[in-house]
Amino acid sequence: MQNSTWRDELTALKTLMAPILITQLAQAGYGFIDTVMAGQVSPLDLSAVAIGSSVWLPLFLLISGIVMATTPLVAAAYGAKQFSEIPRITHQALWLGLGIGLLGMLVIQHISFIFPLLDVPAHLQAKTELYLQGVSFGMPAVAIFCVLRFYSEALGHTKPIMLISLLGILLNIPANYAFIYGWWFIPKMGGAGCGWATAIVMTAMMLVLLAYVLWSNSFKQTRLLQHYFKPHLATIWQISKLGVPIGAAIFFEVSLFSCIAVLVSPLGELFVAAHQVALSVTSMLFMVPLSLAISMTIRVGQAYGRKDIHGILLTRQVGFITTTTIACCSALFIIFCSDYITRLYTPDSQVQKIAAELLLFAAAYQIFDALQVGAAGCLRGIQNTRSPMIMTLIAYWIVALPVGYGLAMWPLWHGQALGVYGFWVGLVVGLGVACGLLNWRLNSSLKRLKKLWS
Repeated sequence: MQNSTWRDELTALKTLMAPILITQLAQAGYGFIDTVMAGQVSPLDLSAVAIGSSVWLPLFLLISGIVMATTPLVAAAYGAKQFSEIPRITHQALWLGLGIGLLGMLVIQHISFIFPLLDVPAHLQAKTELYLQGVSFGMPAVAIFCVLRFYSEALGHTKPIMLISLLGILLNIPANYAFIYGWWFIPKMGGAGCGWATAIVMTAMMLVLLAYVLWSNSFKQTRLLQHYFKPHLATIWQISKLGVPIGAAIFFEVSLFSCIAVLVSPLGELFVAAHQVALSVTSMLFMVPLSLAISMTIRVGQAYGRKDIHGILLTRQVGFITTTTIACCSALFIIFCSDYITRLYTPDSQVQKIAAELLLFAAAYQIFDALQVGAAGCLRGIQNTRSPMIMTLIAYWIVALPVGYGLAMWPLWHGQALGVYGFWVGLVVGLGVACGLLNWRLNSSLKRLKKLWS
């Protein structure tokens, strides 16, 4: 690996990234489908899905982030050729995933008490609660699915996850339709039915992936569940120490976007719906740099297991140049196509106009967002997760939210507040701070590794 070239590394990243990207787009596509199908019912149903999503998606990503520790640990063991360690790590990650999945289910089922505290309009609360009740039953399944996914991807087997995720998309559409409009014994639930459909899709995907990893020859060398295994608290604690900061860092970023959806709700359904549309579009675009960052975590993790500083530096260089190029293309796409994009989501012209304006703020932070997620991916690969957690907390909750809230709610701009637009200014500022802090931390960490391994 010491003689790897720029072209070799780019090819390796592309090979990993392509299936991961399709997987991420498919998973983001669930939110897109929910948004579009609920939006066709009414702005009220779209707003209920928007507020419900702002509650469960951060929790889902927190769970996913915690068990994401499976990726660097399995990748490092694979790079060091310690194949017997891989099932041991994954088994304990499965126990951890099951536990936090059940906890997540209980939290979502009892979280509706926060709606009155956050001034969510009363007529939105009932639909939102019904949506969340359905989603909650899928949490244990999605936690186990994530562990199995990260295990498979860390070994370089990314295509099966892609195919299963596409299968989930195919199931999601008829399941949504059945629960939104009613079918056979299923009552008509409107947009809230998307939550129950989501739980079914999550469970089906988990079962298919479990069957695949247990029977496919691709995993013969690291086969899971070959022997009885019980929880090993020391290993679970090791995974948790690495994973909780990953989950917290992701939670801090995503919950900021979701918190804004709740804080915007007193401004009215149109602003909530527009924020949800803009957030859905940017989430889809973010899947590209995120997929590259996951690929970088795998490549850096394997090089870390080999103690190959040249490989780590090469992955960072190739990844950062690629992700910056992608971010520039995304920004141009948003600027020139925002009016057309919003028409896909809703027929309401007012929602379209506001959402298109919000997307221009998203264009402004594309490069910041791509570089910060790339740096976070490299840091996860070298098993440095605590510092990024602290830095994202500072960037998003100490900088972005206060700045955004101040501009949104206080009359500082020609005697009037900026409303929802102020929150998006805060997002641009927060992502810029996160980009600077995470890349500074990555540089200092790699300098230490270079001295340690020289």
